Amino acid sequence: MDLEKKPVVSDVGAWAMNVVSSVGIIMANKQLMSPNGYAFGFATTLTGFHFIVTALVGWVSNATGLSVSKYVPFWELFWFSIVANLSITGMNLSLMLNSVGFYQISKLSIIPVVCFMEFLLHSKHYSRQVILAVAVVALGVGICTVTDVDINAKGLLCACVAVFCTSLQQITIGSFQKKYNIGSFELLSKTAPVQAASLLIVGPFADYYLNHRSLLEYRFTSGATLFILLSCSLAVFCNMSQYLCIGRFSATSFQVLGHMKTVCVLILGWILFDSALTLKNILGMLLAVLGMVVYSWAVEYEKQVKRATHIIADSKSEGEDVKLLKEKVNGLAKSDLELGQTKS
Repeated sequence: MDLEKKPVVSDVGAWAMNVVSSVGIIMANKQLMSPNGYAFGFATTLTGFHFIVTALVGWVSNATGLSVSKYVPFWELFWFSIVANLSITGMNLSLMLNSVGFYQISKLSIIPVVCFMEFLLHSKHYSRQVILAVAVVALGVGICTVTDVDINAKGLLCACVAVFCTSLQQITIGSFQKKYNIGSFELLSKTAPVQAASLLIVGPFADYYLNHRSLLEYRFTSGATLFILLSCSLAVFCNMSQYLCIGRFSATSFQVLGHMKTVCVLILGWILFDSALTLKNILGMLLAVLGMVVYSWAVEYEKQVKRATHIIADSKSEGEDVKLLKEKVNGLAKSDLELGQTKS
């Protein structure tokens, strides 16, 4: 019983770490970037700071022997960092160029894109129950988040790049872990330095294009520095838990159950920042949570069906082996009998 409970507890722990750290970093960044807060409007550069701290934690872990460094080809890390950075920059540009409603729709579209890409790349199939649950989650999150929808050509292009790169990034994380037999934190330790270096080179220029402000002109107060350090600390747990969750489950599950963070952000925004919470928001959140419950049940049901199928197949093969063995024994016995009759 203890052996059966350990994976469940660790899975729940991975999801809890991701939800808590993601919601925490959103709340910290909201205070850091808000005009009423510290007005640090350099999102891409801040992400570069996140990966610097993550890379530093990974280096310390490897140096002290807490984790083992495994080989991953540099060109794999390089193209992965390009995809990951395009995902971050594309999302920031999509938020700037599009309405909030269209930005939320583009984030919701990541789920079907991930499903389609997993089907193309890994021939993964989904049951009707899983597809229905995904649709319910998307509908619920859409109801509670999507408001005005305004589309333009540049914004649509940035949204498409962001959705495609985000989907490919999350699928690649799982593929790398299986391909190189590498753990979540070890893989993150490999990708973080490359992402940090590239984001710190591109970030200031991307942020200047986004808000027409230079990082050199920003006045770093003690409060702003404290929130930057808090954001970077939470980012380590957020990045670590993302790799951990995708490695344990799948990119699709990470996207579907990850919308629990959206629900938590809306509730905390209402509690901490006096954000409006209407009946429409509440109904949408309830529908999204219902969809997540159904999705979890559908995935578990698929696992049980596959397990039962494997057991039946194994029992059939064992039955065939027993049958062949009996025929062989009977054949040997018959030949011995005939040989005895011939001798007599």
